[in-house]
Amino acid sequence: MPRLILHSGSLLDVAADVIVNAANSTLLGGGGVDGAIHRAAGPELVEACRPLAPCPPGEVRVTEGFGLAPRLIFHTVGPIWNGGQSGEADILANCYRNCLTELARRNLASIAFPAISTGAYGYPAAAAAHIAVTICARHPHAAGRDIVFAAFDPQNQAALAAALRAHT
Repeated sequence: MPRLILHSGSLLDVAADVIVNAANSTLLGGGGVDGAIHRAAGPELVEACRPLAPCPPGEVRVTEGFGLAPRLIFHTVGPIWNGGQSGEADILANCYRNCLTELARRNLASIAFPAISTGAYGYPAAAAAHIAVTICARHPHAAGRDIVFAAFDPQNQAALAAALRAHT
């Protein structure tokens, strides 16, 4: 079983081997957590991301942490919410699955996720939290690892807390 942990606050404050960036397909920075990670990591991150783009939704790309070292950054692109009938749930689930698979491939012990797609991409917080917790709790590569869900805003904090309570 993985250890599923809720962190109320910035993803950047979590001590983990990997932080996950809720990126856009260009991987060159943006708003929300993406912008915060790029600002904290420094300009080298843009140069490292440039050859890795574009990143299709649901996939993962990996860079060093630069100013966030010694951590790695897993960049994943979540779905844009279009009412739930365009495969959004599968894409979001793949974001979590692919990050956990990469974590195991690198034999790392801990990962911190933001609430992927719930900001500018408009995914409903409760539905996104349910997918995040369900995938992370059941993924075969999650066993024995620390999985942190970082939520900066009250809506995502409440949604993730409810999803974690429902899972236990």
